[in-house]
Amino acid sequence: MEFAWLTVPTPLVPLTVAVTGDGLACVSFDGSGATARSLARHGGVRPASPHDPFVAEAALQISEWAHGERQSFDLTVDWSLTSGPQERVLRTLYETVPFGTTITYGELADRSGLPDGSARLVGQIMGSNPIPVVVPCHRVLASDGLGGYGPGIELKRRILVLEGILQPSLFD
Repeated sequence: MEFAWLTVPTPLVPLTVAVTGDGLACVSFDGSGATARSLARHGGVRPASPHDPFVAEAALQISEWAHGERQSFDLTVDWSLTSGPQERVLRTLYETVPFGTTITYGELADRSGLPDGSARLVGQIMGSNPIPVVVPCHRVLASDGLGGYGPGIELKRRILVLEGILQPSLFD
């Protein structure tokens, strides 16, 4: 499998997108491309030309989302970096939790058909999501607050403000 990657500047943070011939496989909060390059263990990796049609479209849609101009993505997702319960939970999230809505870890576990008490497992799955933003792990909350977020809780809060879920604070 070969990955092509491109860094996308956004008002939130620089994001790296990585695509395969099958679709968008990775979105990383690492604008340097280090995460995309780490995909080399899964196959070849090359920097993409901004004129590569699929990479360009993925970059455009993510940029539009980060600028508040897009609420859904029209991209083919390559799920090859996921498997088993992780893939099932991430697909459920992708298919059932639209822009402007949230779900708790426990509710997502139930919706995904996981056994009772799997909220912690869902939290771990969110932390290993290879396609954040498009597969919106930022919309998964703890039952008593925001919960965690790998790139930082402040970024999660900013994204939830962008999507109209939280109100901006006086300090924004």
